[in-house]
Amino acid sequence: MATFRTAKKRALIVCTGNACRSQMAEALWRHEAGDEWEVASAGTSPAGFHPLARACLEELGLDTSGQYSKSVFSLDPASYDLVITVCDSANESCPHFGRHPRHEHWPFPDPILAEGGPEARTVEFRRIRDLIHDRIRSFLASERAAKGGVRS
Repeated sequence: MATFRTAKKRALIVCTGNACRSQMAEALWRHEAGDEWEVASAGTSPAGFHPLARACLEELGLDTSGQYSKSVFSLDPASYDLVITVCDSANESCPHFGRHPRHEHWPFPDPILAEGGPEARTVEFRRIRDLIHDRIRSFLASERAAKGGVRS
């Protein structure tokens, strides 16, 4: 008897600049979901991958070499199962995704706005990274439980 594998679900994570929060979420989601999901991030006004966001991911051992800042308007929203906005601005200006059945809003503070010197800014980037990581782990655990399976 043949076994059929269902297609991976696809998630798109959107922020205004696609510089910090959405980039961190993309790398963390990819790490946590393994081969269960394909994930991409994009911005409504792409501004480049922030070096502190990249550094905070790499200190966890995550490879970010293939990630870059891109426009949400260059992607086909109909090809995603889930769209997550991670900042209020993107949530308000995110294009209507037509037939897209699922949109969630997970607002996180913008670490770029952190005040203080380099050490204080790095602490804030790590704090936001960890908040995003916890939210993704919780979401994926809930999704796995809903479909009656756990990732091995």
